[in-house]
Amino acid sequence: MKIAFYPCAAAVLFTLSATAQVHAEEKTLVIGTNNWAENIAVANLWKLVLDDKGYDIELSDVGKSALYAGMASNDIDLSLEIWLPNTDKEYLAPYKDTLEVHDAWYDKTALGLVVPSYVDIDSIPELVERADEFEYQGSPTILGIDSGSAIAALSDEAVEAYELPISQMNSSEPAMMSALDSAYQNEQPILVTLWSPHWAFANYDLKYLEDPENIYGDGDTIYWFSREGFSEDDPWLTAVLDAWHMSDDSLSELMAEIESQGDPVTGAQTWLDENRDQVDEWLAAGE
Repeated sequence: MKIAFYPCAAAVLFTLSATAQVHAEEKTLVIGTNNWAENIAVANLWKLVLDDKGYDIELSDVGKSALYAGMASNDIDLSLEIWLPNTDKEYLAPYKDTLEVHDAWYDKTALGLVVPSYVDIDSIPELVERADEFEYQGSPTILGIDSGSAIAALSDEAVEAYELPISQMNSSEPAMMSALDSAYQNEQPILVTLWSPHWAFANYDLKYLEDPENIYGDGDTIYWFSREGFSEDDPWLTAVLDAWHMSDDSLSELMAEIESQGDPVTGAQTWLDENRDQVDEWLAAGE
């Protein structure tokens, strides 16, 4: 909706008032998502916020490679999560001159191999001698997520670098978490790939295995990113998302609420209702 200009003073006042109230033209935006818990959480949160601001938001769940290719071809407008400088660098590399990486919203991540704290092993090299303790369906196993994920590739690299007599079994995050929950309830050893932020660390007592070869890196910063030209097409939303920042506590609360509710929309809405002041601060950046 474009605001017309009228020469009379009353019309000018009306125009200025309308401009102050309207944050965005009605438009359809496609947000690319993946199946990570924090990505589901923030994508559904922003869909609720932006739907209320007159946007028509489509959440498109795609694999990592398809996400970057889709954004480069303008089929996807933006995505709320890119981990840099390490985890997602290979996905970004072919498109680094076209995609726009914007401001950070989460400061320090971690990822690696994780066991319950009751397991008396503290480092990845110890798995060489103790791999048999982590049998799953008859063989020593790292339970991971989808094979196209960055953490899956890093875990394969870790197996090779440490010469581990163990293999990675790739499946979905929900399947991995179900297996972790079952083992945890029975205090059985289990070895999984996990990352922070994740609601699992609020629900279970877990620990990362030390990684002396630094295969998994020193942690990343999470940014949002978009197709080329997005910041010019939508400066209001660009300013709002650049102002967005979540602490470990606030993000954990959002993810835990979704996990508790069993539904990302309901959980995100509950968190939004309880944290309106925080969201309003982000939105104010677009004024």
